Amino acid sequence: MAEDAADLHVPVMVEEVINCLQPDSAGVYVDGTLGLGGHSQAILEYTAPSGRVIGFEWDREAAAFATDRLRGFGDRLQVVRSSYADMVAELKTMGIDGVDGVLVDLGVSSLQFDRGERGFSFQTDAPLDMRMNLDAEMTAADIVAKADVGELADIFYHYGEERQARRIARYICEARGQEPVRTTFQLAELVKKAVPRRFHPDRIHVATKVFQALRIAVNRELDNLVRLLDEAPKILRQGASFCVISFHSLEDRIVKQAFRNSERLQVLSNKPVEPGVEEVRLNPRARSARLRKAIKV
Repeated sequence: MAEDAADLHVPVMVEEVINCLQPDSAGVYVDGTLGLGGHSQAILEYTAPSGRVIGFEWDREAAAFATDRLRGFGDRLQVVRSSYADMVAELKTMGIDGVDGVLVDLGVSSLQFDRGERGFSFQTDAPLDMRMNLDAEMTAADIVAKADVGELADIFYHYGEERQARRIARYICEARGQEPVRTTFQLAELVKKAVPRRFHPDRIHVATKVFQALRIAVNRELDNLVRLLDEAPKILRQGASFCVISFHSLEDRIVKQAFRNSERLQVLSNKPVEPGVEEVRLNPRARSARLRKAIKV
């Protein structure tokens, strides 16, 4: 697994993250989404010899991999098996009442997305799982099996911005009455059949937004994000940077509004930082990344 993950892992906007955080060797920084450790590695290298990173990761496989991958940094890295939503409480438990910067990358990690058995993608036929935290109970299959038409439609519309949400929800509920929907291929095929051909998007698979919406619902991503945006400024020292990378418009709007409305934060630019042309060419997944920054005041 480690070798495969290393091949898959390409952290986005590394240079822009360093510019955002402006880290130094005397600082303590939080990587709220450690993943496979790419951003943490960059921060640790930049802040040598004594800068520290506290990485939060609730996926036990990713946490174990990153811990092993970055073991050469010794006690300069501390890995916490928890969600970034619990960051402030966890840090206070550790006796830390202030940090010099926080980074959160809201994208799905390579380990999760590219390992077909995790059920995040319709590229591989696999159980419809989508849990970032494998210790959580609810899976995407559970939602598809139990939610009624209205609940499914709300999930697809509000979390995936899917205009055919109600049509898809009705089709799924009718289909599951004949056969349980348990795999990624089953769900993708149902969405494909539910949406008339004239409404299929040109550039992405017709099921993309439905899969995104279910992933957000399973992992309570927007609830966790709202909580993070409210809590994190409490742990930032004055002048510290709060940097958030989002990958779709719904998350980006939430971050933008929270930064703008916060009395504790100052936004230096209303426009997000986007990846460069060369990075997008080398790593197409970076194309939708948007980095926003605010400063604790």
